[in-house]
Amino acid sequence: MASNGADVNQTQETLEKALLLLRILRQLIVNGFSKPSESQDAMLFLKVVFERARTCLECRKTLVSRGMQVDVCEKFIIHLTKVLIGVIDMHPFCYVELIPTSLEFSVFYCFTEAGQALAFERFIIQCLNLIKTILLSTYYRPAKIIEETKDPLVLRACQLRQEFFTPEILTEICSRLVTHYFLLTPADFEMWDTQPENFAIDDGGESWKYSLRPCTESLFLAIFHHYRDILALVLVDLMRQHHQPVDPNNLHAILVKDAVYRAVGLAAFDLYDEVNFDQWFSTTLKEELKVRNNNYRIIRRRVCWLIGQWTNIKLSEELRPELYKLMIETLNPEEDLGVRLAASNALKQAIDDFQFNPEKFSPFLEPIFSLLFSLLKEVNECDTKMHVLSVLSFIIERVGSGIKPHVGALSSYLPELWQQSEIYNMLRCAIVSTLIHLEKALGSESVNLEPLVVGVVALSVDVNQEGHVYLLEDGLELWIALLENTPTPTPAIMDLFRNMPALLDQSTENLRLCLYIIQMYVLLSPQDFFTQRSTVIIESLKTLLSDLRSEGRVMVLKLFEICLRTSPQQGAELIKPVLLKIFESVYYGDEYSSVMTMQLSVVARVLLGSRDIFVQIISDLARSIGTETREDVVLGKLIHSWVNAMPLVTQIERRKLLALALCSLLGANSPPTVLEYFPQIILNIVETLNDVTKFDDMGYPVDSLMITDQPSPSQYEDVDYDTEHAQRQKRLLFNDPVHSISLKDTLQSQLITLRGIVGDHQFDQLMLTLNSEIDEQLKDYISL
Repeated sequence: MASNGADVNQTQETLEKALLLLRILRQLIVNGFSKPSESQDAMLFLKVVFERARTCLECRKTLVSRGMQVDVCEKFIIHLTKVLIGVIDMHPFCYVELIPTSLEFSVFYCFTEAGQALAFERFIIQCLNLIKTILLSTYYRPAKIIEETKDPLVLRACQLRQEFFTPEILTEICSRLVTHYFLLTPADFEMWDTQPENFAIDDGGESWKYSLRPCTESLFLAIFHHYRDILALVLVDLMRQHHQPVDPNNLHAILVKDAVYRAVGLAAFDLYDEVNFDQWFSTTLKEELKVRNNNYRIIRRRVCWLIGQWTNIKLSEELRPELYKLMIETLNPEEDLGVRLAASNALKQAIDDFQFNPEKFSPFLEPIFSLLFSLLKEVNECDTKMHVLSVLSFIIERVGSGIKPHVGALSSYLPELWQQSEIYNMLRCAIVSTLIHLEKALGSESVNLEPLVVGVVALSVDVNQEGHVYLLEDGLELWIALLENTPTPTPAIMDLFRNMPALLDQSTENLRLCLYIIQMYVLLSPQDFFTQRSTVIIESLKTLLSDLRSEGRVMVLKLFEICLRTSPQQGAELIKPVLLKIFESVYYGDEYSSVMTMQLSVVARVLLGSRDIFVQIISDLARSIGTETREDVVLGKLIHSWVNAMPLVTQIERRKLLALALCSLLGANSPPTVLEYFPQIILNIVETLNDVTKFDDMGYPVDSLMITDQPSPSQYEDVDYDTEHAQRQKRLLFNDPVHSISLKDTLQSQLITLRGIVGDHQFDQLMLTLNSEIDEQLKDYISL
């Protein structure tokens, strides 16, 4: 119509109608057929798509030459390619016979001079993505042993791909991707000069679907990985041609070199055996970083990026100090901002490596940290600040306490940055993450951070704040780090706990962290917790307990146990509302072993530390079961479940705890029901003694779990007691009956007491009920 002189409005109206019809046909062909290949009309339509695309591209050229609007025409062309991509995504096997046509079509318009003269950017992106889809489709992937591929269509797709991608075509595609599509454009330079921070941001996510630069990189990686043996030689040849320094005034040569370096960085993993990166780094690359011409900033930036790409793949440990020196020079404030940002990322890659050696890094720590901090203050964009802050955070994490002399300025700046980031939740996430690493690195010296950290935690964990959706998990981690380093409770830290009930009621997603924080508060300020803050927590947990899976119930029960260990009487009073349910579960013995183990531990600690509450709960349980059930019957059934479940308890500390509690039943004030289970009780205690007893050099039996004033036994030597919270845990450990009371001595004392209560004759009768083997083993530990 345009070539025949039709007016603009008529042409636009016709194209809009055609576009509407095409949209309908696209939905029909993609979603209206279970197998489009079984419909002649559907397959004919798909073949016509290629012809119409060619015609429309010619039409677009005519419209451009006449100065007419091409928007609708371009939309129509793009929609034609969406038909093809939609069908290959939804019906890959119906598309097999269209693979050659699709590849010929796409390669013509993307990689030939004649085709590119007709194409436009969005169309090229669609064609490149179509090639990539054909290459990467999992439906076209044969078995490792070709003969084991059962579907003939998979073999057919592989055959058609192989026939098309000849070495000549692959070489041409690779060369043009690198020397044409990878070249920086005038638009890139304009952005670099006017918005350097936006230019430096790498496109992520699914940007390859709509942006040319990530699209070409994505296709390059796909095709290079697929045909590595052929393309590695092509890329190495390009690298040899362009690896030497070039004239700084030859902009085209610089752009080509930049493009080749970009390709070598992207394909670093596949070029491992082809490139001697140590030699390249030690000669050409480090020298290129020293060329100060303005045009050469392109190469300096690319070299920093290239080093980052190769560092974790093939850079020897001996060259790391040289890398740090080069990055210090490149981070100089007088350097171009784009180059400095690339250098900061290269540093992060170098530090995020299993070969990273903090000792070799330490001489460079102060200047690197200082230069990165200057860069953090200088940049303005939220994403850039996030990036630089993440590098600083990473350094803090890797060097640990070695960062202490260098973080003063950063610590002073973070409150200001936190205020500036009010509307940038992702930047605030980065700040919270940095504070976590700072807290851990500074340890007890983090007290100066407390006002900021408390404020950040308060906002992050407050479910009434909009930002908590982004900050909650990191906020809880920061809360934990704060409590780990807190030597004594402060009003501000204690006030944070007011957020906990709402967190427990909100969801169980962060239950593990919440329960750990509650445990930390129990140890930090037991009296405050038990008297002022605990009741509502226990009610929330009581409600949660029945809805949790076994793993969650175990975590809650461990918290209850911490309360009992910290203050046996107060702890038992506190958790009394849930004790009946726990005792009832042990009574019926219907829980998984992990849950039963924790329930038995709670019951044992109540028995050892609060016998009056133990008796009261037994009485309450008898009433809840039925009016005819006597308390001694309930106790008997409880002991029955206990002694049957105890062999399934694997942790030696818990077995000793249960054995100590069983010993306590053998003394005074125990009902006759207990003696009915005397053989089973003694059996479990003796088997526990066998587990916990070691013999010293004199052959004398020693309880291996006992902790005295001497250095801790070997089983505790790997425990890290550096933090304030860890010191509190250690004190709790020393006072635990499991580690302060001898099971052997307790059993002997209880049996002597029992003999005095029941008399020699009945005691001897009880001993006769023991298995002869157990009786012999018992005599190894006690003498009566």
